[in-house]
Amino acid sequence: MTKTILIAEPGKQELFIHRIFDAPPELVFKAYTDPTLIPQWWGPAIYKTTVDKMDPKSGGVWRFVQRDAEGREFAFHGVYHEIRQPERIVDTFEFEGMPGHVLLETATFERQGSQTGLTVQVVYQSVEDRDGMIASGMEQGMDEGMERLAELLTQSPGPRQPGIP
Repeated sequence: MTKTILIAEPGKQELFIHRIFDAPPELVFKAYTDPTLIPQWWGPAIYKTTVDKMDPKSGGVWRFVQRDAEGREFAFHGVYHEIRQPERIVDTFEFEGMPGHVLLETATFERQGSQTGLTVQVVYQSVEDRDGMIASGMEQGMDEGMERLAELLTQSPGPRQPGIP
């Protein structure tokens, strides 16, 4: 089983997330850009994720809302700056519970035989923002989301794979 790797060098305002998936880039990219698939893998399973808005094109916006068992909501939003299918997505990310702390994400999908190497570079406005995000437990949520994505990508009902038409 592949593990998600988080690289956060001390004193830098960026971090890198890397994972290899047993699926071609087209399917991993689709899981990132299809609003019907996002709720199946995005974030920890203890939250129900809904897609409020999602327009995966340059200048398009996205907004996802997570709800816990008590009905509390946690929302996230951003703007897509580049969508290059199936190679790259550049977008902003902001947790609405802490407005003003916008980060820039660049996800690259690299074909590695029949697999995909996913690398996400996340650039924060400051080292303090990055370290605060790590301290908040983001790594655990990221790990669980990547595990859920890997599981979705291996649910293969046929030659095209995972419940991904």
